[in-house]
Amino acid sequence: MAQITQYLIWVVTLVAISSSSDSWVGLVGVEGTVIGVNWGRNASHPLPPSKVVELLKANNVTRVRLYDADPSALEALSGSRIQAMVGIPNFMLRTFNSSFKAAQSWVHKNLTRYFSSGSSKIRIQYVAVGDEPFLQSYDGQYTPFVVGAATNVQAALTKASIADQVKVVVPCSYDAFLSESGLPSKGHFRPDLNKTMTQLLTFLARHNSPFLASISPFHLLQQNRNMSLSFSLFRETSHPRNDHHKLYTNSFDLSYDTLLTALSSAGFGHMDIIIGQIGWPTDGAVNANSSMAATFMKGFLGHLRSKSGTPLRPRDPPKEAYILSLLDEDQRSIADGSFERHWGIFTFDGQAKYQVDLAEGSGHLMNAQNVEYRSAKWCVVNNNKDLSNASANALKACSIADCSALSPGGSCYNLTWPGNISYAFNSYYQQHDQSPDSCDFGGLGLVTTVDPSVDSCRFLVQLQTSFGVSLVVSSSLHLILLLMAVFLV
Repeated sequence: MAQITQYLIWVVTLVAISSSSDSWVGLVGVEGTVIGVNWGRNASHPLPPSKVVELLKANNVTRVRLYDADPSALEALSGSRIQAMVGIPNFMLRTFNSSFKAAQSWVHKNLTRYFSSGSSKIRIQYVAVGDEPFLQSYDGQYTPFVVGAATNVQAALTKASIADQVKVVVPCSYDAFLSESGLPSKGHFRPDLNKTMTQLLTFLARHNSPFLASISPFHLLQQNRNMSLSFSLFRETSHPRNDHHKLYTNSFDLSYDTLLTALSSAGFGHMDIIIGQIGWPTDGAVNANSSMAATFMKGFLGHLRSKSGTPLRPRDPPKEAYILSLLDEDQRSIADGSFERHWGIFTFDGQAKYQVDLAEGSGHLMNAQNVEYRSAKWCVVNNNKDLSNASANALKACSIADCSALSPGGSCYNLTWPGNISYAFNSYYQQHDQSPDSCDFGGLGLVTTVDPSVDSCRFLVQLQTSFGVSLVVSSSLHLILLLMAVFLV
């Protein structure tokens, strides 16, 4: 009997130790940063949602941010165990601000039906009200409607009895907080946002919601002559910055603590922070390439996984961080630069551009499988024709198609004439599903089955899938002016 009792005590002790160990491991996981990705769909020929979800699962991604509530994307995520942040586009903010019924209708249509019983439903964790509505380039057009829209969406979630499962967040752009001295101790929100930020932070604190912020070391590098490339890329050779005896060795910590100071100055210094967007582009500008993107991503993920935090929040890294982005988007706005279409860790067709340990311990990225392409054919310049009007035709093609790789610093910038004309022709041809008339260009175009790609300049063949709608004309006068110089003979 004594032996049996002793055995039972040993078993109970073992179970207790095991349970304690499991709890401890779980706690460590909670304290670390969960990595997610942004899944944008501004592409003329998007990878099918089912393929995207397969790609996410193959790479052990457990969080994803959507910029809208696209039904096909949400249905593909159903049953995947991937937690989602669903977005409300900026153009809806005015309506949601003035109409609770509109917000309620959106919640019912896009969220409520996924919260019925059953294991096949999607896990929606956040609703992001707006897509960086405070961007300075928007000139304040969305700012008056943000807090009202967020309030009505919150009320709609409460009415639907899912407010305890879904948090309302508002994406804050990287340029909404700043420091004139470049040091975090002088950080503050943009003066034009002070009143709105106070209202927003009060709303978030009332509902125990985190602050969702974008941090963009690449943008800061582009805009700040005093920011070094090594400092932006987490290189050990970078020169540290001293701010009141706090040393900063990278651009991320500098920006993050600038935000912390801004929050503290507003009276909300202890609010949880989620990084909504952070990444490094691979094309379309100087310093935008796969090698530098790999260096940045390895540095950033390693920094998060060290759990060292930042000088103002040591050993307390952000709870979640969403990489910008999963895939390239050839229809993404290029108002800030041609690089905006090249944030993807993967190319538009789901092929890894570089290797990075996206899910800790995974070792390498897995590519999308069984991707369906259009025929292996391209549209190029017919050198047997009079090419005096070729440049004008190329500019017209680029006003609709994606010629961002031809921008200074881009992978195709060094193409000589008329190779750059061929690139423009082919981009237009592929975006128009290889229709014969889309390679006409007044008789200057020629369809070929010989791949015209040169070195790192890739002439694309598009996917079988397409939106089936008219393509958006580029709104960037800056890009057109750059391409005028590229196409000069």
